[in-house]
Amino acid sequence: GKEVIIANAIIAILTIGGQQLFSFFTFSCPCHVGQNLIYGLAFLGVPALILLVVGYALNNQTWRLVTGKRSPLQKETTPNQLLHCKLICFVLCSITGRALVAPITWLAVTLINGSYYVCAMSEYVSVYYYGADPNVTASEHRRILATFPCSQLVPPELTRARDEVILLLRYQSQVAGWLLIAVVVITVFLSYCLASCFSPLSFLHFRYWSSYVHNEQELFDEATDQHSRLYAMQHVRKFFGFVPGSENVKEIRIPSLREWQAISGLAFLKQVDEEHYDYSLLHDWALKEPVNGKFLKTDEDP
Repeated sequence: GKEVIIANAIIAILTIGGQQLFSFFTFSCPCHVGQNLIYGLAFLGVPALILLVVGYALNNQTWRLVTGKRSPLQKETTPNQLLHCKLICFVLCSITGRALVAPITWLAVTLINGSYYVCAMSEYVSVYYYGADPNVTASEHRRILATFPCSQLVPPELTRARDEVILLLRYQSQVAGWLLIAVVVITVFLSYCLASCFSPLSFLHFRYWSSYVHNEQELFDEATDQHSRLYAMQHVRKFFGFVPGSENVKEIRIPSLREWQAISGLAFLKQVDEEHYDYSLLHDWALKEPVNGKFLKTDEDP
């Protein structure tokens, strides 16, 4: 839908801005044999890998897929394994597509910029491009080529050769960047076409379904927030003796030292039975302890 397109556009713009700042403040080619390739590929690949992992981690569908389990109610029916596998593949493709937006944007922008590629590949350019002296060894050729990304290290007589090498590498890098963009655009377009062809829904029905899922999620989130607030309020009221936010509080409860200790500390989900959990120490205390303790009367008009 439009929300997905807008979200992807925002991710791409933020990635482009981050790449430019990252390159400006951190990138400095070592201009040394053996180090250029590692340094350049690290700046190309590692941020892209991190962005990919972050893209997976920030997608709610990832955690639904990881934590999802079959309902016990479905045990009575014969499971359709093929349909289940298709659903998992579809969700994985959807998650991967969203997660790839930032890393592909990073790779495309860095390749079009050319600096990382120039640094990584300078020592592997053919010696023909800088008029190599036949008396110079191959290792010396590579050492000289490795210094080309750093203009201050290049002898004056090799300045023109350096410029030619830099132009050649930038050309290769930018062509690779635009090819990557073209491949991604064509792949996305064909994927949408194939998805539409095999979809059981018509165009308008699909739009309705997308709208329904979006609205259902919004309403579910609102209900979750309100339900959890009301549920938690019951436990807080039992502990303190009044409802938070009440204007006319006639009495308050004074928790004992043992009760303060019971709700303090670290706690994870605690399974009570096959169907229910205690969500916190206060929740566990409220379900186990009877309503008693010391109460203190308060003035209605303090």
